[in-house]
Amino acid sequence: MKAIKIHEFGGPEVLGYEDVEVTEPGPGQARVKLAASGVNFIDVYQRTGLYPGDVPRTLGLEGAGEVDAVGEGVEDVSPGDHVAFASTPGSYAEYVVAPAENLVPFNATLVEARVAAATMLQGMTAHYLTHSTFPLQEGQTALVHAAAGGVGLLLVQLAKMRGATVIGTAGTEEKAKLATEAGADDVILYTEQDFVEETNRITGGEGVHVVYDSVGKDTFDGGLDVLRPRGYMVLYGASSGPVPPLDPQVLNQKGGLFLTRPALAQYTANREELLWRAESLFSWIGQNNLNVRIGGTYSLEDAGQAHRDLEGRKTTGKLLLIP
Repeated sequence: MKAIKIHEFGGPEVLGYEDVEVTEPGPGQARVKLAASGVNFIDVYQRTGLYPGDVPRTLGLEGAGEVDAVGEGVEDVSPGDHVAFASTPGSYAEYVVAPAENLVPFNATLVEARVAAATMLQGMTAHYLTHSTFPLQEGQTALVHAAAGGVGLLLVQLAKMRGATVIGTAGTEEKAKLATEAGADDVILYTEQDFVEETNRITGGEGVHVVYDSVGKDTFDGGLDVLRPRGYMVLYGASSGPVPPLDPQVLNQKGGLFLTRPALAQYTANREELLWRAESLFSWIGQNNLNVRIGGTYSLEDAGQAHRDLEGRKTTGKLLLIP
């Protein structure tokens, strides 16, 4: 089969389109013939070495397809099942062997495989952020950075489902329009407006209850300045670079703020929690209550271009690789 592997850390040029052996599933594992693989910023972090790991390795953590073989003792899925997954390495490939407990079955007549692949990592991230890390309540106000990105568009929709007022930031008029269509009450064009000044103006100086920040270095300090006393800074990404070390006394000076740096694995710690998040998302999609925007599809061998577009902030919604 074909797969995208790296043998060293670096830019998109280190992504190699190679022949690799198709392996048989072992005990507790299932093999999935992939229909689509998700492209995420964590893949970039792993490619560059920002998130250390062993090389050579096949990149990718997310995808959807059909189970074609199962190993000994597998009861959660069967050959022929349509399944999706996140946080399972090796999805930039035609097949992946995964722990069966990581696979979430879905109804392929209600949710198309590409949509399922586009939902898992970013959708469950939006779910845990709005339902668990800072469980939004009706009447609260959230600031969502990169509101037209893959997570951002889902975050906006889920925050509105929770009854929150949503202020988004975006870099272009096109992206601002998408965020508004997703339900954002206000969208700040950060390339033309100071998001701190605008957020304080929109909230009448009261600030927001929570900031959901996937950008990191460029937005973090300003995000602290728009939080109301005892507000929550939820930092879940670093698309502009890592945030420098912070003196905790700053959180006191700015109003007794809370700071957390969560990751999806902590919020899908068992199968019950994984199924709750994923099945909720698939249910909303099937009922047309949640829209998953696929911003671009690339052939597997064009993974390098997908990374360039993602890093260049040229994209909206979700990017997929199609084997």
